[in-house]
Amino acid sequence: MPAIVPKAKRREIPRGMSRRKIRDMHTMAAEQSLLQGETEVVRGRMPKTLVSAAKKNTGIKSQTELVRLGLETLANQDNYGAWLISQSGTISPDIDLEY
Repeated sequence: MPAIVPKAKRREIPRGMSRRKIRDMHTMAAEQSLLQGETEVVRGRMPKTLVSAAKKNTGIKSQTELVRLGLETLANQDNYGAWLISQSGTISPDIDLEY
């Protein structure tokens, strides 16, 4: 019978978006030229609980960056899987992957 791991010692399941996915969303938006050109002011009133949860799940502190990530995610939501697969084999041969 496997030993029961005390709750305090269990590995916490990560929540929210990983830093990699956040970076990937930004990269995809840049590759599609979505970040070029004139900027536009976007305003909106959001429930504090929604903003707090989004900041907690992403680690983003800036409301501007949070809104930008939301827009990047919406603009790329159907493309992320295909884009991620297209990145296969793109690691530079100079990178040492041995550990």
